[in-house]
Amino acid sequence: MSFKVAVLGGGPDAERDVSIESSTAVTKALNEAGVQAELVLIDKPESLTDIQADVLCPVLHGRWGEGGPLQDLLECDGRPYVGCRPAAARLAMDKVATKLVASRLGIRTPEAVLFNANDRIGMQLPYVIKPALEGSSVGLFICRTEAEAEAATKASKADIFANPGQVTMVERLTVGREITCPVIERGGALEALPLVEIAPAEGVYDYEAKYQRDDTVYTVAPGGIDTEAIQLDTQRLAEAIGVRHLARADFIIDSAGDHWLLEINTMPGFTAHSLFPQAAAHVGMPMPALCAYLAESALAGHQAGSGCADSSPSPR
Repeated sequence: MSFKVAVLGGGPDAERDVSIESSTAVTKALNEAGVQAELVLIDKPESLTDIQADVLCPVLHGRWGEGGPLQDLLECDGRPYVGCRPAAARLAMDKVATKLVASRLGIRTPEAVLFNANDRIGMQLPYVIKPALEGSSVGLFICRTEAEAEAATKASKADIFANPGQVTMVERLTVGREITCPVIERGGALEALPLVEIAPAEGVYDYEAKYQRDDTVYTVAPGGIDTEAIQLDTQRLAEAIGVRHLARADFIIDSAGDHWLLEINTMPGFTAHSLFPQAAAHVGMPMPALCAYLAESALAGHQAGSGCADSSPSPR
């Protein structure tokens, strides 16, 4: 069956450059797989009707592109599209809400409190300060000392005042092995892919380590880990949130061997450094086959409807 895919990239979020890199790679992979695909860079359109395609594949990272607003537009557009529907996208983007779902499921996640620019932080060092509605470690501060906490608090306050509506959280710092678990939908069910361990050359796995340096070491299917437990928890969390097609959950494994959920991403990166494509390739699904499969899944699973309401099951 012949069909055309419009790969959407760019967007107004902080991760625009990463989105352009990811969407460019997805477009190239689709064409290599024999699927007619075109890259369409967008900002914040009111509709998508001018885009000529049978399937829309949004590859945007951040609050607008991944966290619900774009998904609302995609629902109103009515064509098949890759990724979560609006309710699940909003829930997964909200790190605090995700923690609540994980806690109800009995999945360990570090304790956290909301950051208020006018109040003292109600948590003992060490901790992490980060936006609750961003990804790719945007605005992340690791605070181990009072000096680091003071600098991070000052920067976070400035960010909040400059961006009304910004939600920031303080999370207990959990030290250990950094692990990610991708899931992909097959046959109507979410299936966990191999784990990937991330080992930055220095410091933490921040934005620079993810996208700007080449010294981070990635190990697919690492040893010495309770792989099945992490995969099962990822599947359970993704199902409870209402994930569709793909997602990736990030964990820290502490010195006792316990895994702690950090967050879940409903549109993982597709750059040369990205983890989801590495895990898929490990099980015989290289980038062209992976991207073609996701587009075909969106097309095959599409059912015609009317209106702009999100009819996906409520994750709450």
